[in-house]
Parts: sequence; C-alpha cells; structure tokens
Amino acid sequence: MIKISPYENLKIEDWKNKTIELVENHPLKKEEIVEAVLTSWDKIFNTYIGNELKIGRDIKPSPQILGNYLHELIPIYFEKKYHGKWHKDKTKNDKDLVCDFDEFYSIEIKTSSSKKNIFGNRSYGILSKEENTKKKQGYYLAINFEKCTENNEKPNITLIRFGWLEHSDWKSQNAQTGQQSRLLKESYSLKFIVLYEKKEKVIN
Repeated sequence: MIKISPYENLKIEDWKNKTIELVENHPLKKEEIVEAVLTSWDKIFNTYIGNELKIGRDIKPSPQILGNYLHELIPIYFEKKYHGKWHKDKTKNDKDLVCDFDEFYSIEIKTSSSKKNIFGNRSYGILSKEENTKKKQGYYLAINFEKCTENNEKPNITLIRFGWLEHSDWKSQNAQTGQQSRLLKESYSLKFIVLYEKKEKVIN
C-alpha cells in the first residue's frame, strides 16, 4: 500500500526529475507500453461483429466505448505477456492493470478523445480515507485518440503519456451536481512523460 507520495517535500521545480525517475524505474519499459497501446488499438479496428460488421467501417463506436475497449485489451496484453506477474482488474477496487509482485507499480488507465486532456469522475479530486476504495494515487497511463467518424474508418492514437498522479492533481467540479474532475495544468507538464505523439501532417 502506498502511504507517502514520491513527491513529498519536493519543490515543484523538482517534480519533472522525480517523474522521469518513476517512469524509468517502472518494470514495464516505455517501448512495450507504447506497443501494448498501439497493438490493442489495431485489434479493435480489425474486429468484426457477427463476422459481418467491421468496427470503424460499419460500426462507429463512441469515444467512451473505444476507451472501454482499450481498458480491457491493454491489461490482457500484459497478463498474457507476463503471466503470473500482471493481471487485469478483478474487483472495482483494483487498478486497471494490477502488478502481482508489488502493488506500487499497478497502473490506472485513462483515455479520452480530447486532443490533450484526460478526465476522472468527481471522486478523483477527493481524498478518501476508506480502505475499500480504489486508490487514486499511483502510476497513470493516459491515452488520447481521434474520434471514429463517417470519414475516418480507423482513427489514430494521438498521444500516450505515462506518469504518477494523486488526488491533489485533480480538481473536482465545484457544483454538487458536477460529476467530473480535471487535471491541473502543471500535472500534465510535470507529472507525465510523453511516450508517443502522432504529429499532424503538414501540407505544403
């Protein structure tokens, strides 16, 4: 169980170096994380429903559904690759990808069709003292992708970032009816490392 933040007592100008250290020390290497994301994305768009309807061509899933597919496939990728060391979440309190030999390295996955941003539900910005809830502190894999549209049968993964977040990095909507949390600006720049970025084509 993680009790002390790796950023405890660090000045904000030292956060980036701590993030680099955390990413470099993670047992999953940066290259294989990118491979897992891109391979899982390819599998989604090579899938047929009822052997007739191809995802992307005949069926245009919403960003939420595409994100759910990634949440399912990426952990399975590592569960198969490192059997007995990693597994997909089994309970609602598990991180999305659970490290069997050290909970510290377990990963929460966040996906979004936003160009740069990711979001959490309102609880992400609230420190919970309950033991039977999913811990918001820890490693995060953030994935941004294009929407599936009529003119885009296979959208792209545009950005993959990896880093460490905790509840203080999230700002919940103030209204009681608000159900969303957003990340602070400095959290994007200082607590994530960019693993992959698809550059837009420049037309001369």
